[in-house]
Amino acid sequence: MPNLHLRGVVLPRAEHGDEVRDLWVADGLVSFEPVRDAVTVADGCWIVPGLVDAHCHVGIGPGGPVDLPEAAAQAEIDRDAGTLLIRDCGSPIDTRPLQEREDLPRLIRAGRHIARPKRYIPYLGVDVEDPADLPAAVAEQAACGDGWVKLVGDWIDRGAGDLAPLWPDDALTEAIKVAHEAGARVTAHVFSEDAVPGLVNAGIDCIEHGTGLSRELIDVMAARGTALVPTLINIENFPDIADKAGKYPKYAGHMRSLYATSRETIAQAIEAGVPVYAGTDAGGGIKHGRIADEIAALHSVGMSAEQAIGAASWAARRWLGMPSLAHGAPADLVVYQTDPRENLAALRTPSLVVLRGRPMR
Repeated sequence: MPNLHLRGVVLPRAEHGDEVRDLWVADGLVSFEPVRDAVTVADGCWIVPGLVDAHCHVGIGPGGPVDLPEAAAQAEIDRDAGTLLIRDCGSPIDTRPLQEREDLPRLIRAGRHIARPKRYIPYLGVDVEDPADLPAAVAEQAACGDGWVKLVGDWIDRGAGDLAPLWPDDALTEAIKVAHEAGARVTAHVFSEDAVPGLVNAGIDCIEHGTGLSRELIDVMAARGTALVPTLINIENFPDIADKAGKYPKYAGHMRSLYATSRETIAQAIEAGVPVYAGTDAGGGIKHGRIADEIAALHSVGMSAEQAIGAASWAARRWLGMPSLAHGAPADLVVYQTDPRENLAALRTPSLVVLRGRPMR
């Protein structure tokens, strides 16, 4: 593997300033000191720590679970879009073999979704009949994953004809305690207003989607540092979901109502200081490789361009315990020919992707 040399503006600005710098790559690691025999692969560019998709489903396709080769192809699409770190937010297949591949993004797995029977998409999660068994299921998935567990916090209850919580508060409190004792963090899919208080008050670490957040809960999350991954490009599907829910008019109306207030809700969370990160919800109804769309969506609801990029790069990496572009850190980086802070559209066309010190494109 040849040594590399790049010259450009290294982000984030708070750490590196806006001056043009030289960066080298040797033995797969970043160096800010000269390296002999390095090949110049980029000059006059902007260098960004590898992008992060903090809510992605490698292993799920439009028809449900996919095989391992298809999951690898999904990860390749994300990689070519600049996503070099994925928090896989629930997968029905064992994707650990993908972690052994040097050409695929780094993968932080959350195990399988934990749901109740007939209260989630078929075949994707593990079903827990009795809520009292939730802590044991969480312990099992914590052992299977890479420090994260994914709960389904709400889903349509066909008996009630609307979204409803899956778990009582006492089961959530005990389950999250079990996860934390095992060294894992917990996140949850949640759309509605009713399911959020039990999750947040139980000490959950992250909320996915969060369209039903109240101002009171936003303030609690901000005070505690509870993260939010809103998946804004997936929320854009709410009207279509409602249109297809003809048998459940109450549910359809609720989804439309959540959609109507979603941008304001996420904007309030950003303004309040809730840690917000970029996740596409790729897999199923969302195509892989759309991290630039999610960054643009976060910018549209109140983040500065630099904050939005950080939510999918250095800030997300810090949250997930992964380094950015420090001396001696793994060389996972994306190069752009124009400043993405000035025009987020530049994120759609990386000129170079370097993963584990190897140029991918």
